Amino acid sequence: MVRFSLFGIPIEIQPWFWITLALIGGAHRANSSEGLMVLALFIIAGALSILVHELGHALTIRHFGAPTRIVLQAFGGYAAYPAGILTRKQSFFVTAAGPALQMVWGALFLLVLIFGNLPETRIQIFVFYSMAISFFWAILNLIPVIPLDGGRLLESILGPKRIRLTLIISMVTAVIGAVILGYRFGSFLFPIFLGFMAYQNWQALQAYRR
Repeated sequence: MVRFSLFGIPIEIQPWFWITLALIGGAHRANSSEGLMVLALFIIAGALSILVHELGHALTIRHFGAPTRIVLQAFGGYAAYPAGILTRKQSFFVTAAGPALQMVWGALFLLVLIFGNLPETRIQIFVFYSMAISFFWAILNLIPVIPLDGGRLLESILGPKRIRLTLIISMVTAVIGAVILGYRFGSFLFPIFLGFMAYQNWQALQAYRR
């Protein structure tokens, strides 16, 4: 367990965060010293990108006067704050700030790739991973599936009176996303991830109906 503070915000990194990043980065294929180095570059780039994402949430939360902390765990992380303290509009901006800042982070590395004239070294690999992970993670999080940012944005837009519709859209999108990632791209971690979210949304929908 790693704990530290950044910009006055407490940050906790749990062991499963590193394990998940290693699995996504292809730990099963890292069977040489060079492979392990490339995997390490992927993990570092991923950790920094996801931390930037959560800082987007946390700094916006603090801007609205609420206390916050960041926890990086398996399949990402979250910026915690007291429930019910933010308005619906504030919640929307807090949610949007995470992927927005991460895309800016990715765009900076994209500019370095385009104009930096980098030699084909490990630095170029790190810059590429930083760019690719940032864009992929931000876009993935904008899928309208609760508890991803896209699902929370949809929840803020539709409001509490349409929570049933939000859950249905979230559940259906999660199933479709799992199928696409599984069969189209051959991924197995993200379909499991989205499948679990679909089940969570189904449970929430059943509880709402009762």
